[in-house]
Amino acid sequence: MKYFFKSLLKTIPVLILITLIVFLLVRVTGDPVSLMLPETATDAERDSLREAMGFNDPIMVQYFNYLGDLVTGDFGDSFRYNTDALNLIFERLPATLELAVAAMIVAIIISVPLGILSAVKRNSFFDLFITGGAVLGKAMPNFWLGIMLILLLSVTFQFFPVSGRGTLGHLVLPALTLGTGIAAEMTRLIRSSMLEILGQDFIRTARSKGLGEAIIVNKHAFRNALIPVVTIMALQTSTLIGGTLITETVFAWPGLGQLLVQSVNLRDMAVVQAATFIIAIFVILSNLIADLVYRLLDPRIKYD
Repeated sequence: MKYFFKSLLKTIPVLILITLIVFLLVRVTGDPVSLMLPETATDAERDSLREAMGFNDPIMVQYFNYLGDLVTGDFGDSFRYNTDALNLIFERLPATLELAVAAMIVAIIISVPLGILSAVKRNSFFDLFITGGAVLGKAMPNFWLGIMLILLLSVTFQFFPVSGRGTLGHLVLPALTLGTGIAAEMTRLIRSSMLEILGQDFIRTARSKGLGEAIIVNKHAFRNALIPVVTIMALQTSTLIGGTLITETVFAWPGLGQLLVQSVNLRDMAVVQAATFIIAIFVILSNLIADLVYRLLDPRIKYD
């Protein structure tokens, strides 16, 4: 718990740095007033909005005012949806979390058994087939795989809906699209980690004692091979939260990624800033949870 709270305190300067970077990048994209008003707006209207929004103040004064608003949860209003930006993010976040969890479940179901079998049957045809499939799965772009799944399973065979959200059927294709790429990377990592553990002395000792191969692989080898797997899962979880925008766009999934793409195209910077901040929080929390899971998997790990 001491380590946990110390780590939480360390995230504060990280979040402040993120807000500064996002704030400056938004200003670099152009005059916010020009982005918020139509081209037909008069100079008087532009000057009035600039004064009302505080854009005439020095840039650091604007940043500290922005930081003060963030402390109270005020990210501004979306000019496209005419509502609070943070509330809009929280409306879309459950859909993204649903897709991220489903994709991770797909990845685990595919990668864990294939990675273990590939390591146990090293250099066999089965191993080469799995390794080649993992390389192919990692090389395929998500948007291309999503389109191919739509053409095959939705248009040709009509097994699943083409797009949208609402039923379990709507979730299958986008979860497969995201989960396949993650499974490819996790499969290779599980295989290499298992091969390293299976060559350790304690595994040979377990075999010399007459333990069954299934017990050795599942109880002794796999648990010790999980630490790098937990690391990649933490990294991929944060990627799923922030990087589903292309997949959500392909499948018209009403999540945070699709909202972020639309907001960038429309220069709705209040929503962009709020979404970036929320994604950063998920990235930090996922890495912190991974650190805590390490201690559960290996009691030898100390956080001094």
